[in-house]
Amino acid sequence: MVTEASDSTAANATASPDGAVRTVIAAPATTAPEPAEPETSGLTGAIAGIERRFGAAALAFLLIAGVFGAVWSVLTPPFWGHDEITQFGRAYQVAHGGFLPEKIKDDRGPAWGGQVPVTIDALQSYAFDDYQNNNDEPEPKVADPDAYDRLGSAAVSKHTTQVWFTNTAAYSPIPYLPAAAGIRLAEVLDLDVGGTILAPRWAGLLAYLAIVGFALRTLRGHRIQWLALTVAVLPIALFQAGTVTADTVTNALALLVSALVVKGLFLGERLSRPETVAALAATILLPVCKPTYVLLAMLIVVIPARNLGFGGTERIAVWQRLLPWAAAAIGGISFALWMKIAAPTGDGMSLMRPQKQWGTVRPGDQLHNVLTDPGHFIRVFGDSIARRDQRWFMQFFGELGFAYVDVPALTVCASLVAFAVSVGIADRLTGDRLRTWVVLLTMAASVAMIYVTLYMSFTPVDYFIIDGVQGRYFVPLALLTLAVLLRWMPLRLTDSGNRTPSRGPAITVVVATVVSLTAAAVTYSTVVWG
Repeated sequence: MVTEASDSTAANATASPDGAVRTVIAAPATTAPEPAEPETSGLTGAIAGIERRFGAAALAFLLIAGVFGAVWSVLTPPFWGHDEITQFGRAYQVAHGGFLPEKIKDDRGPAWGGQVPVTIDALQSYAFDDYQNNNDEPEPKVADPDAYDRLGSAAVSKHTTQVWFTNTAAYSPIPYLPAAAGIRLAEVLDLDVGGTILAPRWAGLLAYLAIVGFALRTLRGHRIQWLALTVAVLPIALFQAGTVTADTVTNALALLVSALVVKGLFLGERLSRPETVAALAATILLPVCKPTYVLLAMLIVVIPARNLGFGGTERIAVWQRLLPWAAAAIGGISFALWMKIAAPTGDGMSLMRPQKQWGTVRPGDQLHNVLTDPGHFIRVFGDSIARRDQRWFMQFFGELGFAYVDVPALTVCASLVAFAVSVGIADRLTGDRLRTWVVLLTMAASVAMIYVTLYMSFTPVDYFIIDGVQGRYFVPLALLTLAVLLRWMPLRLTDSGNRTPSRGPAITVVVATVVSLTAAAVTYSTVVWG
């Protein structure tokens, strides 16, 4: 597609008397100045000013994610989120200064956990039994809604009891800081059990809104902001943002890193100083949120030094080049230290499996098998894809918590429409070939880390597939993976005038995401509550 540009001067070919053709440069044409855009005032002007300052996608995100995140926080029964019982236990431990994994006594084998109030444990135990023993259709999955009201209205007891959360004890305290703050606030306000569960959910949602809202704001003025929005408001992402989980902060930081790499590398724009600080902070924090995304965090180093918000743009100082590498090094060292601290918890992961498989998850043996017989691992990996790829695809859009409710077909179709439109109108991206390949290989390596991590930490020795892989684990990698595709894909949606529209597609993306989320919430409410 060729873009024509008009010049202020015109070149005319004329023939001289001797027959030679000469080029005569015409004087600049006299044109009337373009009319100034009419000034807007009142509410319309205020809205336009806010949109210019924050970006349309960021504003749409705050509204959509705020509403539906709050919906999920109250619609999801207590502790019915993904591993929410163990996630809450770890958050409660962090809220009271327990930053390191704490080994506890357990007759079944090695275990880690901590203390929670007795009345909270009573609701946890009831919720666990309830979602483990669901009613058959068409009965709702929740057996007795009044039981949740009764147990949730109890006061938070002073007495505590020991609970098991080996799987989340392996996480650093960083992703639990918002939830921990919510728990402490609930204690200050003397909330009941239900309020003490809801407070960390809302605190995590606020953190997600703040971090991802900032990430989308960095892309204001560019059409790719709508692709970032589509990823950020996936039903599974907002479901997690509305429950207590380390994935809330992890997903938010991953989207922040991705948006800043897109801006600094693929759009070729200079980051502001706050954006540069955010990029450096995310590079340090993301590796200790979830180890599988450590390589994603390191991608700050592919942003050209001239596009970072410190120093000059013409003459690049040595310290400007070293700054992102220093942040990546700190993040990498922090990752390695926490992995060493949390390594013993891997010995207790088999207790999450059926009783007959206790003791079969042995990370050391699995690592030995990968190193000595990589062909066996590759075969298991291939079998896993052949048997589970459709499941992972559905989970990317939403398998909602431990009710195991799949989002409906309407949700998947509406989300795919939003992806198709937001990809189709995205900006034409730049970035040198080598750095683009680095990003692509990093995404491929991050996907591989998901499989290897779960093979070692959750899959029994000699099991027929890599167990525990879920589609939601690929959400943090989606934006940058699509950005690489867009870097090499010239096709874009255009209108009859061969222009890429923005307003109409933006409305389509927003409507499609709202339809997607509404359908998911209706289905979940119907199946879980009746």
